Amino acid sequence: MRKGFLGIGIFIAILVLLLLMIVPSYNNFVSLEESVDQSYAQIENQLQRRLDLIPNLVNTVKGYASHEEEVLTAIADARARLAGAGSPEEEATANAELSSALSRLLVVVENYPELKADQQFTQLMDELSGTENRISVARKDYNDQVAEYNKRIKRFPGVIIANVTGFDEKEYFEADPNAQQAPEVDFGGNDE
Repeated sequence: MRKGFLGIGIFIAILVLLLLMIVPSYNNFVSLEESVDQSYAQIENQLQRRLDLIPNLVNTVKGYASHEEEVLTAIADARARLAGAGSPEEEATANAELSSALSRLLVVVENYPELKADQQFTQLMDELSGTENRISVARKDYNDQVAEYNKRIKRFPGVIIANVTGFDEKEYFEADPNAQQAPEVDFGGNDE
């Protein structure tokens, strides 16, 4: 009978020890996953801010450059794809398409000096530029959180606990490879 109690005692001790190891790791994974989700929400927040600015920008440009329909259509299409994206990878691709379309718009703007002088256009461009900076910071913060989370769930003993409790690797918000080639835009700083 003593051996039975001893066996049950050892079993309970091992169970308690395992719980003491698993529970803090699990809670840590939950906290890290929430940080990743929060960082991703900030990217979405800034992307939405940019999506909200774009119609005003397009309407301002339409007033000056109504025959530039191809560029304006590309912006509207890219904006719609970004709004409908469902994963970080889809959002990154749609974001790159929208950035490319906006870059083409900036090239078109070069042909309309009166547009560059328009106060509403200038203000919208300043807001868009600030938003682009916020998106960049939010992407960096998100990717930092993803890196921390992914490291924790890949290290021992975290890998075992993550597999048992269903924590999976997160995707990075990566820039489109074409984003490396930004067009040069000169807003008339040097008129020679």
